[in-house]
Amino acid sequence: MLTDQEREEIEAELRRYPDKRAGCVEAMKVVQRHHGWVSDDSLKSLALLLGMTCEELEGVATFYNLIFRKPVGRHVILLCDSISCWIKGCDALRGHVTSRLGIAMGQTSADGRFTLLPIVCLGACDHAPVMMIDDDLHGDLTTEQIDHIVERYP
Repeated sequence: MLTDQEREEIEAELRRYPDKRAGCVEAMKVVQRHHGWVSDDSLKSLALLLGMTCEELEGVATFYNLIFRKPVGRHVILLCDSISCWIKGCDALRGHVTSRLGIAMGQTSADGRFTLLPIVCLGACDHAPVMMIDDDLHGDLTTEQIDHIVERYP
């Protein structure tokens, strides 16, 4: 079920599109901004609002890897594994991050602080290896920098 505020924000987004179905990604992003993820109940409400079937909306949600269909931690770490990051040592960084947080890729820490996800490219190859925590991009990473960076996210 959508809150009045969510519905208001979604309807504001939908006014930008000639067909409200075209705003489905933005609508899911609104829900995700409020809850951290898009639940089945929210998806059903959105489908009804957008004039789509749940299956159509689920297809869009699962295509975009930044629409989360299950709960995530307070902070989401996206660790880039593109060719540039791979050449610059993202495998070693991934090992460091998973060891430090005690989770594997795709998992959330026991305290709910972090979810660690791979991403194909963050578009910052000139600063590889890179990761994003929430909306913050961090580049030219070393294991020491990662230790300091994660401490900034309570």
